Parts: sequence; structure tokens; C-alpha cells
Amino acid sequence: MGGYDLLRLWWAVPAGLALLGYGLSLAGLTRAQRAVWVTARIVTVGQPEHGASKTPGIPVTVEFQDPATGQKHILPNAGKHGDAIEEAWVGREFSVRYPPGRPHLFRIVLHAGDRKGRSGPNCTVALLLVGLVIHATVVRGYPWALLGFGALLTASAAASPDIRLARTRDALLASAVAVPARVVAVTKDVYTDGEGSEIVNHAPVVTFTTVDGVHVTVLSRDGIPEPRLSLGRELTIHYAPSDPAVYTPDPEADRRDNQKSVGLILILLIVGTAAVVAGAVTL
Repeated sequence: MGGYDLLRLWWAVPAGLALLGYGLSLAGLTRAQRAVWVTARIVTVGQPEHGASKTPGIPVTVEFQDPATGQKHILPNAGKHGDAIEEAWVGREFSVRYPPGRPHLFRIVLHAGDRKGRSGPNCTVALLLVGLVIHATVVRGYPWALLGFGALLTASAAASPDIRLARTRDALLASAVAVPARVVAVTKDVYTDGEGSEIVNHAPVVTFTTVDGVHVTVLSRDGIPEPRLSLGRELTIHYAPSDPAVYTPDPEADRRDNQKSVGLILILLIVGTAAVVAGAVTL
């Protein structure tokens, strides 16, 4: 078999890796499936230092119980154990996972975790589909590019959770409660763009107390004008009574951002569908 023939079989590698990943998932042998999953709660909340990086999030101490031994563990987290926490209060609960018998290696999982270990194979399949579309375009011409990339764009937009998340957030903030808040620190991160220029990003650390007396510390990325100069500023925070992690210092701007997210997904759906139709017509 010549080199060109081998090149035509490029798809076998990602397909094999995806099948291997799904096979391990079905057998219950992925890292996520072998891990211990428990619910943890925050027992103490710290504060990021003024001028420090926002990457570690808000330093907290978490408590959880090992179901195998019944032992409770109280361990610190400062962005080194999974997802960084950007909204913290004593009593907040979330999932953590760790290797059996090694709770000190816990990782925080704030969103719906991949407990079946299929995120890797799913990404491989996505890359495989993109590769197949490119291959079809090279071999059969641009109509297949319209068909393939249009279908992928449509499927990606249809599967996107952005519309659902935007509507859920709007619904939660529809009954938002306004309370006084204060900027207690401002984080600072310096990035370098492709031309070597420095980009400085500031994120205020805000504290407020809910009407139920819960003291909340958040890392606010948006909605506060001139964040670099906001240290010590008094402001108003609007938060969802059922979930203080859903908040905004500017409800109108928050609604506009949600509308933009929904609009972008709708545009992608229209463009993807139009590309599929155009590709089918030009075949």
C-alpha cells in the first residue's frame, strides 16, 4: 500500500480513538466512572488579594464525606482543584470527584459533569466529522463544503445550550432582589496578543448580603464601569432569590447580552440551513 493510500485512511485513527473511548465508557473504565462523586459544601470563604490574578477564583474551604470510610474531609481550594469558584458563600453545595481513597486530589465540578467519560470521544467524533467534510470538499468540490459545513453549523447551533441558558437566566432575574454591594478588591491579569502588545484585564471582587442574611462574594467579570478604578466603590447588585450565583450589577445590559446570545444562535441556524440548501441545489 502506497503513501497516498495510507493518507486516504487518515480517518481510521480518530475513528479508532473514538471507538476505544466509547468502549471504555460502556465498560465503566473511564477516569470519571472510576472516580468517587460526592456533594461538597463551602465552610469558609476567603477573598482574592487586590491585584492578584482572577484565575484561581475565590479561595474557599470545602467539606465533604468519603462514602467508603464515612470520614469527613475539610480541605482548602484556591483554583487548584478543578473548576474555579467565582460565586461563593458558606453553605453553597456542588459536586466534587476524586480517585478512590485519595480525597485530597478532589476536583470541583460546578456544572453538569461528564460522569460517563464521553467528552473525549465526543470531541474526537466532532474533529472526525470536520475532517470528513474537508476531505469531501477536496475530492468532490465546493458543493460538498456547503453541505458539510452547513450541516455541522446547523447541528452545532441546534445543540447549543445558549438559548436555554439565556432564557433561564432571564426568568431567574425577572424576580431579582436589589441589595447594596461593595467592591473589596480588583484582580489583574496581563495577556499578550499576537503582536506582542500587553492586554490588561481587571475583574472586581464584590461582596453583598442577601435579604436572608447570606454573605456572598463574587468575581464580577462584566457590568461594572471602569473596573480598574472600582476598588471601594458602592453599588447595587440584583440577584435571583433562589440562586445568588445568578446576579448582575446592570439588569438592562444583562438582558441585552442574553438577547445577543439568542440572536447569534438563530443567525447560525439560518446560515447553516441556507448553506445546506445551496449545496444541495449546486450538486
